[in-house]
Amino acid sequence: MATGESEGGTVLWLRKATVDAEDRICLDSLTNSATVYWATIPWKINSKTFREASELRAWILSRPPVEAQL
Repeated sequence: MATGESEGGTVLWLRKATVDAEDRICLDSLTNSATVYWATIPWKINSKTFREASELRAWILSRPPVEAQL
């Protein structure tokens, strides 16, 4: 997993390579939100924003497992 931070330090990016693409999550301390970006097929990017940690956790647990690409 790779990480990156914005210049102002309000956003933290987490990236994870998968078989088909690279999934990302953006943690924004300014808006107190987390936005997840993922690909269902190589060129189709989806996103979902969460305002509560419990909603993000429930959503992650409801998703099928993803195999990491080495």
